[in-house]
Amino acid sequence: MTIKVKFYGDLREKVKQLNNEIGLPSTLDIETDGITTVIDILDKFSITQEEISHIFVNNKYSGAGKEVKNGDRIGIFPKRMGLIFVEIKDPI
Repeated sequence: MTIKVKFYGDLREKVKQLNNEIGLPSTLDIETDGITTVIDILDKFSITQEEISHIFVNNKYSGAGKEVKNGDRIGIFPKRMGLIFVEIKDPI
């Protein structure tokens, strides 16, 4: 069982991946064994929460404590790529 994780910006340097193209995120499929939250993923790659600007789980803005499961897609962005994020709901 796997989770797809994309590391952006200078976080790519923390993930040793071959064929890392400039400007593209490092994309890894990691095993879910021992991974229950985004914090577990950060710990696995020795990334502190202070290094993170924002996190998306399945295309939704999330916090580091967000639970993750098999098949989830996670995007992790560093402080240098910070943004002001406002979720705009579709009108009903």
